[in-house]
Amino acid sequence: MVDKEFAPLTTVCVRALNDKLYEKRKVGALEIERMVKEFTNQQQDQQIKAVLKILGDNFALSSNPNSRKGGLIGLAAAAIALGKESCRYVNELVKPVLACLRDADSQVRYYSCEALYNIVKVTRGSVLPFFNEIFDALSKLTSDPDQNVKSGTELLDRLIKDIVTESASFDLVSFVPLLRERIYNKNPYARQFLVSWIITLDAVPDINMLVLLPEFLDGLFEILGDSNQEIRKMCQSALREFLSSIKKSQSYVNYSHMANILIIHSENLQDDLISFTAITWLKEFVVLADRSMLPFVSGILRAILPRLVSNDIDTKSRKNVKEAAESLNVLLMDLIKEPDDTPTPNEENQSEEITDKVISVSQTGEVTSTGTEEVVETTGDKQKRVYKMTGNDMPSGPVQLDVQSVINVLCELVKHKEFETRIASLKWFKHLLLKVPNKTFRHMDLVFPELMNTLADIDQSDEAMLLALETLARITSHPITFSAIDLTCSKYPSVSVVPQNNRSNSSLTVKEGGSSSVNESESSSEGGGKVDQSNSNSSNETGSSSTNKYFMEFMVQLLDLFKTDRKILDKRGAFIIRHLCLLLTSDDIFRSLSEILVREVDVKFSCIMVQTLNTILLTSSELFELRNQLKDLHSKESCQLFCCLYRSWSHSPVATLALCYLSQNYTHACRLLPVFGDLEITVDFLNEIDKLIQLIESPIFAYLRLQLLDSSNSQDLIKSLYGLLMLLPQAEPFTLLRNRLNCIPNFQMAALAERTKNCDNSQQNDKTCDIDFDELLEHFKQVQIQHRHARRHHHGYKAGFTMS
Repeated sequence: MVDKEFAPLTTVCVRALNDKLYEKRKVGALEIERMVKEFTNQQQDQQIKAVLKILGDNFALSSNPNSRKGGLIGLAAAAIALGKESCRYVNELVKPVLACLRDADSQVRYYSCEALYNIVKVTRGSVLPFFNEIFDALSKLTSDPDQNVKSGTELLDRLIKDIVTESASFDLVSFVPLLRERIYNKNPYARQFLVSWIITLDAVPDINMLVLLPEFLDGLFEILGDSNQEIRKMCQSALREFLSSIKKSQSYVNYSHMANILIIHSENLQDDLISFTAITWLKEFVVLADRSMLPFVSGILRAILPRLVSNDIDTKSRKNVKEAAESLNVLLMDLIKEPDDTPTPNEENQSEEITDKVISVSQTGEVTSTGTEEVVETTGDKQKRVYKMTGNDMPSGPVQLDVQSVINVLCELVKHKEFETRIASLKWFKHLLLKVPNKTFRHMDLVFPELMNTLADIDQSDEAMLLALETLARITSHPITFSAIDLTCSKYPSVSVVPQNNRSNSSLTVKEGGSSSVNESESSSEGGGKVDQSNSNSSNETGSSSTNKYFMEFMVQLLDLFKTDRKILDKRGAFIIRHLCLLLTSDDIFRSLSEILVREVDVKFSCIMVQTLNTILLTSSELFELRNQLKDLHSKESCQLFCCLYRSWSHSPVATLALCYLSQNYTHACRLLPVFGDLEITVDFLNEIDKLIQLIESPIFAYLRLQLLDSSNSQDLIKSLYGLLMLLPQAEPFTLLRNRLNCIPNFQMAALAERTKNCDNSQQNDKTCDIDFDELLEHFKQVQIQHRHARRHHHGYKAGFTMS
């Protein structure tokens, strides 16, 4: 008998489907199968739809769980009965089952999986329009607490994968947004399910996953960090396959979007596998995309330079990360070429070149066209979905390095706590000056202070100090064109550039187009030892300068550094100056430092600095040529250098005397010694004389000791040494010098008594005759008066006050 409400179902069938026992519901399902087969044979389409509607609305969507179970088994039976005809009724068959997959009753969820399995097994590819809904439901059911549900889900999942693999109508573009959303699920079962699907789709020859890889690549790296080793291995395998496909593929690969994702994950400090994999990908991208990766250099550097640390490598994985980072760093350096230093197109031209690009992608992910097409294009009966990219994602025309962004990152990393990161940053500064000097000089207001800060850090390693000095030397010795200077002149208003047509007035020379040339008139003292290097000629500059305006700025800041932190001067001063003399020209270094010290208002610091410079000058092998230049004074330039040094050396009486000995101006040394008698003889003063006597006994002054045997020219030398002897108390230095003087033969001493003072001028060559020694001696006296006043003020005395 037919129940009118459930027609064409019989009352017995309805009662069976609503029964709580599975066996009775199964009987009802068999009745449904028989009935649908008859309707199918009789081609009674309306009757079939009526049966399916009742099973869906009245049973599968019922509030009674037993009715829902009956409806599900009935729909499965109907699908089996329909056979191939089931494709015409996919909506009626699938939709009610999908609703039941979210049921609160675990048994209902299980029967839903079973029913959908049977339906899909019959309908096959016709069910793909519902793929996203099915996938969404399965991704949740994989982590179902009921084991039966999970087992049913696994069976259904395998069947769906088989259908997608064999079907040519799978819509990848529609699926990817759902995948992108679900891939951030933290549940391990859901993650395993998602990765398995990605691997399955990537294995299908007709499906191109690469074109939409940026949509879910970030999620894959998140899954790679899962605590479950099996999931990590699955994800690692998937990423390995994608990278291999990128290497082989000739189709469109969106390096831009993926590069940003990889940069983020390469910074992962908690998981070495994630960072190693991301850095490995970036390495391949640099090789494959070449200069197209230039816009990402700054971001990559920010990520990888902190990974160069070696002191905490306690595992193989950490070592792998470091080696990968080092390799990528080298590739990035090789990426920068000379064209990156050419002028960048102005913004107007750039904006005209950059247009939005639209990548048309077929349902299986194949790139079918590129251009400014509509977002959705219909061709015949097929719809083509598109993937829209902006011009920034797809750079057109030549790509150049963004030097400023790189410098900004390096300025941060050069202060990093890790030694290797600081070293790598300094190497990058040096590399930029080598490859893109003009653009680097435009941002010298950022670079220069950081390099000086490196020198100011007393805890820095020798390697870091050397790199900073090498970079600063390159900065101060590189010829700058006005295209670079114009943008930085305002940053250093106190520094001028000496034009080429005024080089003859300069007291500093240039080595290989390098060091600065600044004459004495460029400097005037300011409070706190700051110097104003203004030049009246700078306003007449035309063309490019052959000198570098940063040289004197460097010298000023270097002395200011020594002045503010005596520890750096004591521990690093000689190291810094000696290496600068190797990197630049020692003549320029000493001349410029001397010119600044002449105008230094802190005479105590000037004295200490001169003593340091004097020790370096007399003892360092790096200054052999400079000593020879001062020793002979055979040229106008060497005489100018002597006069320049003398003016600052006057801050230290003993250093001044040593300079006279070095330059063989023994007559002037004799004139200096009587002035010493009017000076305050302190312990420091005697210590300086002790050091000088030790130096006289060293190989540096071997020529001086031999001159003691020259009866025709040694009288002033012997006199000055005896004068020095008379200043000393009878201690060890006194004995040492007396023993040396006792070695002079008696005939030499007799000849000395017969010599007249007029013979002194015979020693001087034509160049030294031009030196105004009287003016130099007066300058020495004035400087010592300044020192005396400074000491009096230091002890609290006032001008004009005398002790009774």
